[in-house]
Amino acid sequence: MDYPITTIFHQQSLIQFQAARRSVLSDTKRTITWSSDCQNDIFSLLNREWLITNGLGGYSSGTLAGALTRRYHALLVAALDAPYGRTAFLNNLLERIDFLNGTHFYLGAEQPIDEQIIVHCAPHLAEFSLINGIPTWKFNINDTVIEKKILMPHLQNTVMISYTAVKAPAPVTINLRPFIHIRPHNAPFGASLIKHYLLTADGCKYEIYGDSKLPHLKLLLGGNNSRLILDGGTTQEIMHVIEAERGYDALSSLWTPGFFSANLSDGESVTLTASCEPWDTVMAITPEQALELESARKHDLIKKTDTSLHKGLPAELILAADQFIVSTSGRKTDSVCSHTAGDEPRSIIAGYHWFTDWGRDTMISLEGLTLVTKRFTEARWIIRTFSRYIRNGLLPNLFPEGENDGLYHTADATLWFFHAAYRYFSYTNDLETVEYLLPVLINIFNHHVDGTLYGIGIDNEDGLLRQGQNGYQLTWMDAKVEDWVVTPRDGKAVEINALWYNCIRILENWISELKGTEASKPYSDFADKVFHSFNNKFWYNDGGYLYDVIDGKKGNDTDCRPNQIFSFSLDYPVLEPNKWSDVLDVVQQKLLTPFGLRSLAPGHIDYKPRYFGDLRARDAAYHQGTVWAWLIGPFIDAWLKVHDGDKLGARKFLEAFDNHLSDACVGSISEIFDAEKPFAPRGCIAQAWSVAEILRSFYKTS
Repeated sequence: MDYPITTIFHQQSLIQFQAARRSVLSDTKRTITWSSDCQNDIFSLLNREWLITNGLGGYSSGTLAGALTRRYHALLVAALDAPYGRTAFLNNLLERIDFLNGTHFYLGAEQPIDEQIIVHCAPHLAEFSLINGIPTWKFNINDTVIEKKILMPHLQNTVMISYTAVKAPAPVTINLRPFIHIRPHNAPFGASLIKHYLLTADGCKYEIYGDSKLPHLKLLLGGNNSRLILDGGTTQEIMHVIEAERGYDALSSLWTPGFFSANLSDGESVTLTASCEPWDTVMAITPEQALELESARKHDLIKKTDTSLHKGLPAELILAADQFIVSTSGRKTDSVCSHTAGDEPRSIIAGYHWFTDWGRDTMISLEGLTLVTKRFTEARWIIRTFSRYIRNGLLPNLFPEGENDGLYHTADATLWFFHAAYRYFSYTNDLETVEYLLPVLINIFNHHVDGTLYGIGIDNEDGLLRQGQNGYQLTWMDAKVEDWVVTPRDGKAVEINALWYNCIRILENWISELKGTEASKPYSDFADKVFHSFNNKFWYNDGGYLYDVIDGKKGNDTDCRPNQIFSFSLDYPVLEPNKWSDVLDVVQQKLLTPFGLRSLAPGHIDYKPRYFGDLRARDAAYHQGTVWAWLIGPFIDAWLKVHDGDKLGARKFLEAFDNHLSDACVGSISEIFDAEKPFAPRGCIAQAWSVAEILRSFYKTS
């Protein structure tokens, strides 16, 4: 590979320095092994997925088998500036090993136009590992052992796929055929951004581009006698089985210009680099350097945390947490405002593959992802970034893909903002940031008192917060299909008012500290009013738990849901302590599972035990029984308060997640689970608040 001389000269010393720097901690590793009989375990290969990210929102992801089963599966999904957003560039590689005797074997999967996937790798795949978060495959083919690694250099839209002959009695040839469909990563398969692909070459550097303003796809193969063999620009149609199951367009057409080829002898490596960065960025670092630097960066993330988190599942979750923290420099408003204020634009991706950054998810996830992990500077940047987007006293619900402005249809994201800021201060004692935020928080309070968008405002009679507007889902239970609002919760929702009380007490606390008790007294009086109103109105005596919503269109809602746990899990509990044990018992008996809390108790007419099918069927189950992993965090908070801080007992509620990190998305935690055994993982394969709350709970119970 034609790297600059200075790069080659410093490579060995840099690798040695980084290896010594990270030798304090052992590698974080999760390994899944198969016997030579793993041909019978094809579904295990197809149902397990891997994910790596680049700190920009871009990612690389697929199945362990190499088959594409989702529209989001691609080796390079680049995070581009608005208006493009995340864009798939390199979808897949067909990997073939040729032996001198004329035989050949595939490492990955071939897929014809039907739902039958031919998994050639099954007889040869010995193990899959995440080593410091880097996906690694080991293939045993007769007496030859091939190791494959995939990594994305941090803050680059680049992916490097490396193959090493760990053991090769005789030289082999590796052939890599790239398949390409440049389109928005969440778009239907027909939505190509380029009508005609063109390929140019400059020595060993190749570019693929078309008639759009998109960056060119750069391809570079390093290795012995590497070359690109053109064979006419053919296409192959692929059936994505999970898209078909979910009721979406499932047939894609992928273009290939030909295949790369290189010789591979014992101990040698070959790396295919695919990138949307300029060539000087691509050539600035070798694959060996990239691997060592990324491994060292991951070690540093773990090393800076509390020692109780340095091994096992917590260490893996620290690496998983890193995948969600992103720079939002692609949104020009973020970039300009943050840099002007001396910050860096940062946010949190709610979940992979399809979520962007959401206000609610970011604020709930902030503690586990950035405070437990001692990434305090990034936590401050995230809080300050979001504070600049507050409009009419509301935090954005989400930022749509490829757009600069947020959507504001949420009643609780703003209230979670108070919680996140308060937790940030509890870790850092950063009074300067509190002073910066205080006018913003007072403005939010005033807007809620006066009434703001979507019917969000207080009832002057009781001080409780109401919300609701036809056609909108404003709480976290936000499933909506066309005009069908699945769980209408208009009125005074239990968690909204628990959060509201928490917000007022936080304001009282900070105003008292910065301006004196006289200035804070109106907030103290208001909080007292909310406390008394809540306890007088929300208790459902016949059920022995809290109403989910009161004063709604149909009166008081007696559905037994997990939202009531927030009445005493937050820093300032709004529920009287003598009711805590009763509520906890009901939640534990009716809603608790090994992977979180059900969103609705079994026995209800709308209860759905499984989350599957097309969009309408899935959204009908989304908050009607489906288990949410993130809710285990507030449950443990509440449990510890009732059980006098019994950390050992609380830790038992987290036991199932260790095995889960070998399922679904290896090394991460799914968004949701079915409500009944075997509690199949569903939804996003990697969810920010799932990872955050399980990691936070491990830290809290250490």
